[in-house]
Amino acid sequence: MAAARKSGLGRGLDALLSTTDRQTEGFAVVAVDAVLPNPRQPREYFDEAALETLAASIREVGMLQPIVVGPADDDGRHVLIAGERRLRAARAAGLDEIPAVIRESDDIGRLADALVENVQREDLGPLEEAAAYRSLMEDFAMSHDQVAERVGKSRSTITNTVRLLNLPGAIQGLLAQGSLSAGAARALLGTTDTAFALRIANRAAEEGWSVRRVEEAVRDHEAADDDDGASPVKRERPAEIIALEERLTERLGSPVKIQYGSRGGGRLVIRFGSVDDLERIYRELGG
Repeated sequence: MAAARKSGLGRGLDALLSTTDRQTEGFAVVAVDAVLPNPRQPREYFDEAALETLAASIREVGMLQPIVVGPADDDGRHVLIAGERRLRAARAAGLDEIPAVIRESDDIGRLADALVENVQREDLGPLEEAAAYRSLMEDFAMSHDQVAERVGKSRSTITNTVRLLNLPGAIQGLLAQGSLSAGAARALLGTTDTAFALRIANRAAEEGWSVRRVEEAVRDHEAADDDDGASPVKRERPAEIIALEERLTERLGSPVKIQYGSRGGGRLVIRFGSVDDLERIYRELGG
């Protein structure tokens, strides 16, 4: 069984437990096969690619957020209250056991308030913070804007933090170890070339690259890909186009590339990491 990283489990769990019900509620490690699906789960589709990304993260850095379950029945089984995607990913990662918060109540409002309090008061690592935000979105149906309002941060901060969970597991491992900064990790989200991202992440960690140097490496790599060898002359890109790219990237929470033609036309390219990510972008565009 993959070992869960203690720092992702032990800190802040008291925020999910009230001081009056600890005799019947608490934190436990439960068998994955002993957790029954929530019959009220409204979500029917789970993107397999996104689940595998989460499973790879679990293999590398462990469970960053516990699931929430009800008390055990006479057969020792628990009904899932929140965290179905994490449960599915844990199964895919080959885990036999999973960390869980056991609660008598399935009051979603109380659970959401407790998790918000946890995020606000705890010194969480970037991946732990990202996992908490995503839990609020997935388990409690909050939008990026609603999470930002509840935790007192900007919407772009929430979006860019959550995107760290789209990184390959090996890069998440460097981030969790403190070998790679959150800024450098975010810069690597600008490329979909996984092999290149891993190579740059390792070099940045070993050689102590600055965030700016990582950004430049990614930008140069993407520019070379877009050029496709069609022209040996690299045309200077207007500053306003670059600025608009940055604003769109921040607004949509995904890398945006504007390919600007000499006659005034061009092409807008928005990168996404999974079907779930594409649906999120669609909603951001007002769909």
